[in-house]
Amino acid sequence: MSGPGFWDRRDRATDVARRVERAKNALARWDRASAELDEISLLHAMALEAGDEAEAASVSRRASLLSEALRAFNVELSFVGEHDASDCYLSINAGAGGTDSQDWAEMLLRMYGRFCERMGFAATMLEASPGDTAGIRSTTLEVKGEYAYGNLRNEAGVHRLVRLSPYDAAHRRHTSFAAITVTPVTAEVLVELDPKDLRIDTYRSSGAGGQHVNVTDSAVRITHLPTGLVASCQNERSQHQNKATAMRVLHAKLADLLRRQRAEKLEELKGETRENEWGSQIRSYVLHPYQLVKDHRTLVETGNVDDVLDGELLPFIEACLRSAGSSPT
Repeated sequence: MSGPGFWDRRDRATDVARRVERAKNALARWDRASAELDEISLLHAMALEAGDEAEAASVSRRASLLSEALRAFNVELSFVGEHDASDCYLSINAGAGGTDSQDWAEMLLRMYGRFCERMGFAATMLEASPGDTAGIRSTTLEVKGEYAYGNLRNEAGVHRLVRLSPYDAAHRRHTSFAAITVTPVTAEVLVELDPKDLRIDTYRSSGAGGQHVNVTDSAVRITHLPTGLVASCQNERSQHQNKATAMRVLHAKLADLLRRQRAEKLEELKGETRENEWGSQIRSYVLHPYQLVKDHRTLVETGNVDDVLDGELLPFIEACLRSAGSSPT
């Protein structure tokens, strides 16, 4: 980076600088973890020698926190995708199942919100369409943080819930569906948009109320007519800001669509077929008659449903990475 002419090629220089910064951050995290492990080892030995059970319990808690941090760090070290280190947009859409599916979509919103908190990601809700009776029909989150896309990309697909419905007077068992899409945020604009291909609608935000609900028709929904892709934003204070954010989301969705189409074309040339992501059921969450969360791609399962719904997704992320041939080292 200190060599002459390094900044002459701005795009390449920016990419190198970003990679250097990520490498420095990774080394700093490793140094902090190593120092923490040394301190835990020393305190543990001292607690054993003194017979101090309270101190031993405190050291055990620190060891558990360090173990969880190293686990997340280990996952990050396995990310090799072009956009794995990027921020992302995560969208949730309720599927078949009426009110139950809309409630399920809101449960997933909370689950991913808690996951982001655990990982130190910043999640901002760009838009949300409330359900007819309860829950939400759809929502889009902007997730910012190192390796946000890498952690969340394998969550894309259909998620299935089986439970006794709280909205059924007979309290019968219902099956609900919701679809997740995850799109990386990229710096480059890969798609030139013709204004004639866009339908821009403005509307008044709706929701349960609060300081972030617009009182004017400032929410914006942009539809790309040739592809049917839709991007919305309602959390900004002006229509201009909402339109700019919605355009960024639309650009990211179109760029992601182009990448997927290229990949599918390549697989066709190889004689392979790819299952439609939106039609595939990637994970089931069963709350009745037993409790189980099972990922159908990796066959990883757990009976700790409450932990999963509270954002404990790392076991599924790790399993997907291993099945893709890029297991953590």
